Amino acid sequence: MFLNTHSSYSLKYGTMDIPSIIAQARALGIHQLVLTDINNSTGAVEFIRECGKQAIFKEADEVQKGNIPYQIKPIAGIEFRRDNQLLYFGIAKNKEGMRELNEFLSRHNIENIPLPDDAPIFKHVFIVYPFVKTFSRDLRKDEYVGIKSSQLNYLYKHPILQQQEKLLIWHPVTVRDKITHRLHEYLRAIELNTLLTMVPEELKCNKDEYLISEAELTSKFEQFPFIIENTQRLIDACDLSIYFEPGSQPISKNRLAYCKEGVEADKVLLRRIAFKGLGYRYGENNLVAIKRMEKELRIIELKNYCAYFLITFDIVRYAMGRCKFYHVGRGSGANSIVAYCLRITDVDPIDLDLYFERFLHEKRTSPPDFDIDFAWDERETIQNYIFKKYPKWHVAFLGTMSTFKDRAIIREIGKVLGLPKAEIDGFTDPTRERENSLNPTYKKLLAVHQHMKSMPNQRSIHAGGILISEEPITYYTALDLPPKGFATVQWDMYEAEAIGYEKFDILSQRGIGHIREAVQLIKQNKGKDIDIHDFKNFKDDKKLNGILREGQPIGCFYIESPAMRQLLKKLKCEDYLTLVAASSIIRPGVASSGMMKSFIERYHAPDKVVYLCDEMKEQLKDTYGVMVYQEDVIKVCHYFAGLDLAEADVLRKAMSGKYRSKLAFEELVNKFFVSAREQGHSEELITEVWRQISSFAGYSFSKAHSASFAVESYQSLYLKTYYPQEFMVAVLNNYGGFYSRWVYVHELQKMGAKVHLPCVNHSDEVVNINGDDAYLGFIGIQGLENKFITGIPCERNLNGPFKDLEQFIKRTQITLEQAILLIRLGALRFTGKDKKTLLWDIYNYLGHKQKRPNSIELFNLEHKEYSLPVLENSDIEDAYLELELLGYPLNFKMFDFLKTGYRGDIMANDLHNHIGKTVKMVGNYVCEKTVHTIKNTKMWFGTFLDANGDFFDTTHFPNTTPVYPFGGKGCYLILGKVVEDFSFPSIEVLKFAKLDIHMNPVAVN
Repeated sequence: MFLNTHSSYSLKYGTMDIPSIIAQARALGIHQLVLTDINNSTGAVEFIRECGKQAIFKEADEVQKGNIPYQIKPIAGIEFRRDNQLLYFGIAKNKEGMRELNEFLSRHNIENIPLPDDAPIFKHVFIVYPFVKTFSRDLRKDEYVGIKSSQLNYLYKHPILQQQEKLLIWHPVTVRDKITHRLHEYLRAIELNTLLTMVPEELKCNKDEYLISEAELTSKFEQFPFIIENTQRLIDACDLSIYFEPGSQPISKNRLAYCKEGVEADKVLLRRIAFKGLGYRYGENNLVAIKRMEKELRIIELKNYCAYFLITFDIVRYAMGRCKFYHVGRGSGANSIVAYCLRITDVDPIDLDLYFERFLHEKRTSPPDFDIDFAWDERETIQNYIFKKYPKWHVAFLGTMSTFKDRAIIREIGKVLGLPKAEIDGFTDPTRERENSLNPTYKKLLAVHQHMKSMPNQRSIHAGGILISEEPITYYTALDLPPKGFATVQWDMYEAEAIGYEKFDILSQRGIGHIREAVQLIKQNKGKDIDIHDFKNFKDDKKLNGILREGQPIGCFYIESPAMRQLLKKLKCEDYLTLVAASSIIRPGVASSGMMKSFIERYHAPDKVVYLCDEMKEQLKDTYGVMVYQEDVIKVCHYFAGLDLAEADVLRKAMSGKYRSKLAFEELVNKFFVSAREQGHSEELITEVWRQISSFAGYSFSKAHSASFAVESYQSLYLKTYYPQEFMVAVLNNYGGFYSRWVYVHELQKMGAKVHLPCVNHSDEVVNINGDDAYLGFIGIQGLENKFITGIPCERNLNGPFKDLEQFIKRTQITLEQAILLIRLGALRFTGKDKKTLLWDIYNYLGHKQKRPNSIELFNLEHKEYSLPVLENSDIEDAYLELELLGYPLNFKMFDFLKTGYRGDIMANDLHNHIGKTVKMVGNYVCEKTVHTIKNTKMWFGTFLDANGDFFDTTHFPNTTPVYPFGGKGCYLILGKVVEDFSFPSIEVLKFAKLDIHMNPVAVN
């Protein structure tokens, strides 16, 4: 009888989540319910699924109470609104009806067409229009009018009675009670961006829009029994039971076959290209690889994953072939030899002893996926290829659902209450929490916050997940069109998994852009072709490993951060396997649990490692008895406790909080202990091994994922080692990495490049390099408009270098303000004139005239020249200009700004000779990291460069640094004690102050 129910997916309108709606309906004995969220079908399949779940969960309790168990009949549809005005709502008769509704809404979303006043003709949908006193149209087949009990008096002599078979009960459901109606009012005010008291009544739901018993509802219409009969007849005509799937695991909705000929053809094709790739990776007669390949292919075929592998292979083949794009395949997919031979990944699973079961096994219930990274500016090309290859309605981006965040909620509530900005800022200030707790207004905000904090706020787009569907995706969702321009489903990855979709993750990262452009620049500047995928030939390069050991891989993906550089030096890391381990133990969870320190200790003293038993020694000897990877959990469960590999992975996943069945988890834990006893282990040993497993599993990291990162790190390191200038230019042109831009410019200078300021006759949009000469690009100039960033090099390339200022002005049609920017930075130095003379000249040309016409002059009229006195200029004045316009001085160190000539008692490269001593140093601030201690106080880690350009690190403890110590970029005087941790020296700061600098002479004058 309830044809128009709103959940919280009716964003900033509905107030109840789907489980709550179903639970309340069951408590009231309701037998049928129609979910019709506003302009979306986000919750439709979840609603159908949850109705079945709650019936199963409640059945046993109800039988014990003597009640007859029942299941609510779920029906779904969509309510259509335009500009907050209800037009009509559609109710699906069946699965085809859901598709019709979803595609109708999708077309209007994707093509940005307003919804029509009248619904189109559907074949499998009932359309219900809201009753109004003036309703007078003839209704077509499957069109009805919904009337509220409060509107029944209007039926007297109303023309609609001539079509009385078209009248239905209309009792919208939006809130649970009076409290949630108030919440609804807050949501409407937030949506409309107005005060709570200013929300028009017609844009809110009525206060009686809550669930009541079916008997109470029908009693309101007892004078009009035909309306009750019409409503029941419509409900009885709807059947969405096809969405119910037997068993706990949904049937896969992904594309079933890559080949047109079907699944069997996929098996043949996958086997053929996999074995062809095996020859490329391992040679023709590698029996170990062949055996592993056969094992994986059997499981892939058993789990119907051939199409998934082939579609991913097709994406990678397109990227590598036609586009010449570089990619990185990472994640647990790198555990697969099939993926390695298909060149989806560059990680050798045999070399690293990676378990395929970590990616896919016979008992796995959740779908695995590949993570494929492309350069940040190439991913869209790959996405376009996928969307063009597969039919409309069969491919879409995965969505996300953001919820109201804590501080954001407080701000939103404060705004609709009309509170002043200063008061709202105070309520969101964590340092004033105790003061705020006594404020009655703040208490009111918190009360609303408690109801709103987990509610959906807005739909968005997933970082890179794409769904490719066998049947139209519109059977399960309508589609949005976010700013990226690709159709996007209206639910997130968790709902996708529950429905039966495995996503294809097409991601991006700047590290790949560094590698790609460096290879291109090396070809242009050095004339050499680099096969960056030839990983085996350079992972054992002693020169690369020497740089890795020194912990100075600035610009290299994943290993350049201060924390990672420190770890590399502490480990004295000089090989691939150690870097793989380092990539895992650097993670916050592993580091904070103490396992990182334990690993470093054992790494440097392997002879002193005491293993718990022979199995632990055999399986964990590569990591010195410390579990470093998720695969280590699987190995210990398998070889120590005797679980099969599939069971071991299920247990690993369960301990990471990703397994929903508590009972099944407890059964596996019990099996671990029983099976371990059967292996002959003592109770004490089993208990200790389990303690280590359970304390580690939640923090663990896939070895394959770490290995993928390590491969890319080595590729970056190879380029930086042998082609440092081209590599650093590539880093700059792909917007850097962990550090600010000036750090990479500084590195480029250290590598021997002569770095020049932007010049209109030499610079491009981005940094370019020719020999050892590198010219900064126009993109880095703050305030320079995009049309001149692209236009100046374009004009120069078309018509040759600029000869003088006047020609530059005429050819570029530059404005006065933009020309001044370039002059101040020295970008017009080709004229041979100093900056101040050029500023006089530019005003002479552009300062007192109307805007120049956008046309080329027919005749070159010479401009009158004036004789000026000699105008003085200073290095520090230029440095300040560079600081203003670039964000850093190029040829003037930050140390040169200092009033003092003092540069510290010692330099960074001498710290190891002063362990335990208190020293004074002067450092140029690079970056910082704030952490919270166990006592909830703050401490800081700083990174600095000394006057020689070498890095050193500082620690600021709460007892010596009670408040935030840093004051932005500049040089600091540091007094502290030199400490050493695994041969890595750093400074424990005792006193810390920013040093005074010379003022800008222009500002002084």
